[in-house]
Amino acid sequence: MKQRRVGGVMTGDVVSAHSDTPTGELARWMREFDINGVPVVDADDRVLGVVSASDLARARRTDDGYQDRPAQTLMSAPAHTVRADDSVVRAARIMSAHGVERLPVVDEEARLVGMLTRRDVLKLFARSDEEIRNEVIDEIVLRTLWLDPQRVDVSVRDGVVTVEGLLESSGQAAALVRMARRIDGVTAVVDRLSHRRVGPW
Repeated sequence: MKQRRVGGVMTGDVVSAHSDTPTGELARWMREFDINGVPVVDADDRVLGVVSASDLARARRTDDGYQDRPAQTLMSAPAHTVRADDSVVRAARIMSAHGVERLPVVDEEARLVGMLTRRDVLKLFARSDEEIRNEVIDEIVLRTLWLDPQRVDVSVRDGVVTVEGLLESSGQAAALVRMARRIDGVTAVVDRLSHRRVGPW
């Protein structure tokens, strides 16, 4: 039921460049490895910036000799970064807020440890209804709230979770709905639960 962390979905084997790497080399890497951005790091692997495919395209339109330019002249800096223990939801919000397609993942000392792309995020949230339903039942109903699964009917359609049944308390019902909303891939929760009494448990 815990929200996924960046470290669990990021790419750990990252192609990176240095400030003086020629942009022609970056373009070749992007084609060869089918990537659309390369982080630029210093000698200690600390992230300085990112050169994206769109950065290269802009340089190509304005400068015939762009291939010989060093990466530092094209990179977007400072780079927006995340940590491996950040939630994927937080990373997605950063991508949306800053209009970026990828985020370098760094450790406590800002050293590069991975890369998270929008594609990684979308794959995580494009979960099947069956996967979501199984997580609601296994992680919330059984392992967290210790409820009898026969008393809770869980259905999922297009990411919308519907929960029905009779629980002992209003607190149990509220907790189930709250936790279900936090599951990755859930777009909404329809609460059709009833309870025997009002109370925390």
